[in-house]
Amino acid sequence: MQYEILVLDLDGTLTNNKKEITPHTKEVLKAYQEDGGRIVLASGRPTYGVAPLAEELEMQKYHGYMLSFNGAVIIDCRTGEPIYENWLPAGVPQQLADLAEKYHTSLLTYQGDDILTETPDDTYVLKEVICTKMNVRKIENFREEITFPVVKCMLMENGVYLADVEKKVDGYFQGELSVLRSEPYFLEVMPKGIDKAASLKRLLEYLGKDRSQMMAFGDGFNDRSMLEYAGLGVAMQNGQPAIKAVADLIAPSNEDDGVAYVVESLMLGKRPEELRGFY
Repeated sequence: MQYEILVLDLDGTLTNNKKEITPHTKEVLKAYQEDGGRIVLASGRPTYGVAPLAEELEMQKYHGYMLSFNGAVIIDCRTGEPIYENWLPAGVPQQLADLAEKYHTSLLTYQGDDILTETPDDTYVLKEVICTKMNVRKIENFREEITFPVVKCMLMENGVYLADVEKKVDGYFQGELSVLRSEPYFLEVMPKGIDKAASLKRLLEYLGKDRSQMMAFGDGFNDRSMLEYAGLGVAMQNGQPAIKAVADLIAPSNEDDGVAYVVESLMLGKRPEELRGFY
């Protein structure tokens, strides 16, 4: 098997627009694992938002891994324990609360299986609730109540406006934190050096594998690094234009079982170059 490790973004890639893994995709991915392949789910979601999909794919049985929070946490599915964790420096949530107020954005973070925010009814907060299937808990004062270690905070607003906010927030922290959008309306703030490619490099070193043995699928801004890093980088047809521009291959959309199409084709012996140009 040329690609022993299969890395999958979740929203817009593995799951359809209903945030579900289709039966056909599930069947193909189970066959891939039974054939000796190992799956890694790589998402901006918190760990509790990734775990149900790992369970659906029986990744504990096949010894898969979860990269949650864009790779700030790496979980071994067999043991359920982290092999890597990174946290935001103390005081950052309070600084972000000031910035959210200044730029009129919503703000959230996570604790256990809860999303914590002052604005639980906000449109974009509800998008994250639907996406992760996590509980949302209203807090009265973000600055005063978020005093425990957190991995990620997220500012939210419409995409055009948030693109400008992204530049200002990145400039404020002067490169000391990772500031990137996972969706046009989600601006994620995490520890410096955190992105999917950096965490996949850590995981490959842990496993004693080479990136030439890895293929990665994604559709969003935060997938770019891993598509460029992987031996085979596959963008979804529904992906951002900038992501499709750097991919080795374009898969059918997440609504058309694009992941299953490519994985099944490669398992049947087709070469990646035979798939190019169809989508």
